[in-house]
Amino acid sequence: MATAAWLGLAAACSTMTLIIFVRYLVVSGVFVWIGEKRRPGLHKGLSRQMRHEVAWSSVSSLIYAVPAAIAAWGWHAHGWTKIYTELQPRDVWWIPLSLILVLLFHDSWFYWTHRLMHRPRLFKLVHAVHHKSRPPTAWAAMAFHPLEAVTGAIFVPIIVFVLPLHIAVVGAVLAIMTLMGAANHAGWEILPQSLVRGKIGNWLISATHHEVHHRFYSRNFGLYFRFWDRLMDTDGGLK
Repeated sequence: MATAAWLGLAAACSTMTLIIFVRYLVVSGVFVWIGEKRRPGLHKGLSRQMRHEVAWSSVSSLIYAVPAAIAAWGWHAHGWTKIYTELQPRDVWWIPLSLILVLLFHDSWFYWTHRLMHRPRLFKLVHAVHHKSRPPTAWAAMAFHPLEAVTGAIFVPIIVFVLPLHIAVVGAVLAIMTLMGAANHAGWEILPQSLVRGKIGNWLISATHHEVHHRFYSRNFGLYFRFWDRLMDTDGGLK
């Protein structure tokens, strides 16, 4: 690879790291701030834990940035990916369908890699970093051991080489990942209880659902949906 290409890739990695970390700080910071406004003292006694969460998340930002930068650089400079920008007649149905498909594939990837991380040896060596957040705060959204961060970082960069996705779908997936990552670790519920405990909530991951995972470890492994938890009998319900 020519020097100019290496420099371009290095610049993309640096830019992507900054974007991911600033996005994390802003979104998680807003959830922490709102939580304190709604429930004063929500994070009392958790300052050391929150420093731990931010420190590990800063490392994860770099890890997430590398494959994202490679995909973005490859798309912009070489057209390697299947990301496209021009609207096509099929997009009337393909854009919503492709968004649903990516979320379903991502949820499946997360569920099974997450369960793998709960194998005793991997948990002790890797996933225990994330589970030091008890109770979790929104700062824990990216607080992963580097090996676990890799499993999360590669999904979207891989999927853009497999499925033709409009750039708006890629942006929507990244926004949903970021918002749900922070919201589901916030320690307070952003969704109305009528939804969380209603028919729709029976199939969606929420902060209420995910906090059970941080308390009991052996249940509620999903990311967006409760489908795999229900199918595999790992759904522990709500607290």
